[in-house]
Amino acid sequence: MPPKIWLSSPHMGGQESVYVQEAFDTNWIAPIGPHLTQFENNLSKISNGFPVAALSSGTAALHLALVMLNVQPGDYVICQSLTFAASANPIRYQGAVPVFVDSEEDTWNMCPEALEEAIKACMDGSVAEDFPAHLNLDAKKGKKPKAIIPVHLYGMPAKMDQIMEIANRYGIPVVEDAAEALGSNLNGQACGTFGEFGVYSFNGNKIITTSGGGALLGPEVNWIDRARYLATQARTPAAHYQHVDIGYNYRLSNVSAAIGLGQLEVLSERVAQRRENFSFYRQELTVIPGISMLPELEGYYANRWLSAITVDPSQTHGKTRETIRLALEEENIESRPIWKPMHLQPVFENYPYYGAKRVSEKIFEDGLCLPSGSNLEKSDLVKTVEMIKQLLG
Repeated sequence: MPPKIWLSSPHMGGQESVYVQEAFDTNWIAPIGPHLTQFENNLSKISNGFPVAALSSGTAALHLALVMLNVQPGDYVICQSLTFAASANPIRYQGAVPVFVDSEEDTWNMCPEALEEAIKACMDGSVAEDFPAHLNLDAKKGKKPKAIIPVHLYGMPAKMDQIMEIANRYGIPVVEDAAEALGSNLNGQACGTFGEFGVYSFNGNKIITTSGGGALLGPEVNWIDRARYLATQARTPAAHYQHVDIGYNYRLSNVSAAIGLGQLEVLSERVAQRRENFSFYRQELTVIPGISMLPELEGYYANRWLSAITVDPSQTHGKTRETIRLALEEENIESRPIWKPMHLQPVFENYPYYGAKRVSEKIFEDGLCLPSGSNLEKSDLVKTVEMIKQLLG
């Protein structure tokens, strides 16, 4: 069996071990410490100066955002359907009702037209029609959604100008899921800094990693201070353990933050490497009839966390993305289908969904993520391309 070519594996920059050793030498092993503070400060510098709370995961960050927005059981929260389950799960943690919205073809992210349709349905009560009684949607008929969760899929910025215009017009907070988009920007503004809250992820497969971890950011320092408080079990200042709120064990550890300090130092390099991967795939593969890749619109800058192709079987002699995936797997090359939309997932299939064009379903059916790590060798990329060309040639 040839060596494994991974989809997106961790890539250390060299200084991580220095910062971790420093944490050990100074005995800052506990959940908070100077490396955590510095990591938050450095994240803030690349995020419009917004205050940042470093947390145990991007999911924890999304959850705390919904907690602070006072999302309650039965409330509606609008969520992009084409995403990982972590974007939607925190809605259910709060007992709220996810209302899923389709994607548009330009970025594969939340469709502004479908978003407004969903908002109107929530406000006039029609969202509650034709859904199972156990959802108890009647209890919140005619209620404005508590939040909107757009996602920057695979590092491609969503149409935030349009999404924010709609959200502001209806007075609905936006929780911006930028878990995959650290280093991406729209017209020079960092992804994660458009809404009331932004979320990053530092999971092991992300563009930088702290082994596991995430962050919540936003323009209001009081909200981020409260996030830190809630993330440390909501312990109030007292000689004894005293609590007036329900809290969570969501804080990032100082040791993990030390890894993050080293990773942040090479972020721009990692983005450049992933964008080079995408450019190589685009040059080599889009000349094949039936293979396409998502371009950037004017003013959009994607970190290209994952490079994805779509496969049109009508032009590839019936070969599908699954045909390619299985062939690559035979050669120990990891690839992965595009996220399965949330409204097609068994756990969410009975919840409301808006998107007559079914764009997300088509992307899932035809889309495949190729090896995209910043630590890939050129020979890895060449081998992947040659395998696809042989299969479709």
